[in-house]
Amino acid sequence: MSSAEQEHPVRRSDATRAAILAAARARFAADGYAKATIRAIAADAAIDPSMVMRYFGSKDGLFAAAVQIDLDLPDLSTADPDAMGELLIRHFLAIWEDGDNTVLLILLRTSITDDAVARRVREIFAAQVLPAVLRFGTPADAPHRAALIVTQLLGLALCRYILEIPPVVALTPQQIVTDIAPTLQRYLTAAPIDTSRVG
Repeated sequence: MSSAEQEHPVRRSDATRAAILAAARARFAADGYAKATIRAIAADAAIDPSMVMRYFGSKDGLFAAAVQIDLDLPDLSTADPDAMGELLIRHFLAIWEDGDNTVLLILLRTSITDDAVARRVREIFAAQVLPAVLRFGTPADAPHRAALIVTQLLGLALCRYILEIPPVVALTPQQIVTDIAPTLQRYLTAAPIDTSRVG
């Protein structure tokens, strides 16, 4: 048997897995986690539902694989201290406007009404956003600063890519950088608030 013949089942397996994931992402985006069914996803991928279970084990397993994403956030500890906000917003825009944002659209569209999706968003925050902020500044204040950054970025994404509010959509990437980078810079570098003196 030739090497090409030996590799054929592997290639077919990879193609089947990719087809299932593509169908799952489309279905989760359209219906949300709760309403999407294994049967519907299998039909979209033109395979038997048992094949979905064979590859991913369960609906939870399929969802976890379908929304796997690496934000690949920049290492802020090695960045110019005065340009961290700009670096972060430019990276954010590149993810949404220059890459495949399907997974992010699924997460943002359905996280408000779907507990499973909201849980996944929290996991991404804990595993990727918070560590990026923890690399510099005061560690004890990092969750506060990271949370403020997320409110800014997700608010922009919601208004620009989901709700498509015309004035927000009309902004050029450079306008967004100019307007939002200073706010992110402040969130990244502001001194911790002494809550004991408030009141």
